[in-house]
Amino acid sequence: MAIYSDQHMHSTYSGDGKDTMENMVLAAIDKGMKHICFTEHMDIGYPYEQAAEDLQPGAFDLNTDAYLYELLTLRAKYEDKIRVCFGVEIGMQLSEVRANAIYAKSHEFDMIIASIHVVDGMDPYYPKYYEGKSELEAYGRYFEQIYENITKFENFDILGHLDYIVRYGPNKDNDYRYEQYKDTIDRILKFVIEHEKGIEINTAGLRKGLRSFHPTLDVLRRYKELGGEIITIGSDAHSPAGIGSDFDKAEEALKECGFKYYSIIENRIAEYKKLS
Repeated sequence: MAIYSDQHMHSTYSGDGKDTMENMVLAAIDKGMKHICFTEHMDIGYPYEQAAEDLQPGAFDLNTDAYLYELLTLRAKYEDKIRVCFGVEIGMQLSEVRANAIYAKSHEFDMIIASIHVVDGMDPYYPKYYEGKSELEAYGRYFEQIYENITKFENFDILGHLDYIVRYGPNKDNDYRYEQYKDTIDRILKFVIEHEKGIEINTAGLRKGLRSFHPTLDVLRRYKELGGEIITIGSDAHSPAGIGSDFDKAEEALKECGFKYYSIIENRIAEYKKLS
């Protein structure tokens, strides 16, 4: 396997992280990773009032200075074994565009992932979001919100888990097809390409019991057809077990779609790594 960099992972600095940063680093080393990027959650304005009881208010308000201090300590400690990079996953919301823009400039991140975890004030992780909506409406609104957000908040490098919503819909991805949302997804991909951003293959979908990672092969193929080149690989691991999971399948998918390289983002610059 040619992919040795996991560029989407979380520790206990994220409200839903399950293990310490050092344990995540050690697990990555054991799995043969040469490069990792922590992308801890920062979801300003997250609607905690509708969340589960085990998610405390402020869980996704990242203590960035504490996070960076420990990361730099671990980077130095394990520098002969692995490169540890400083990233963040910013949760986009139209109501928080200014706050997110200010935050994105607050530190010298290696990489910023922009993701949608809240749609019209609701987290699609919870069943309430789907009440009174058809699947087409629920998923379609999610994609519309991605497009609306990225046209207003542009200070990011990678668009995270493009079809994340299918993890949690009542039928998950059983009936989901790219063609149903083609117009909006194509607008998203074209914007990303025109503004020299990238997308990721997020392999967590397979661990969540889906038929594919995020996004599906059809979306990856369309991204390539439109001229997309920047693509990172991330496990979205929240515990050591998930690090690097299904990267062999991600590599096969990239080759099938005609990609010859994947990308590593560091210092907000994409470096291309050749696939085997």
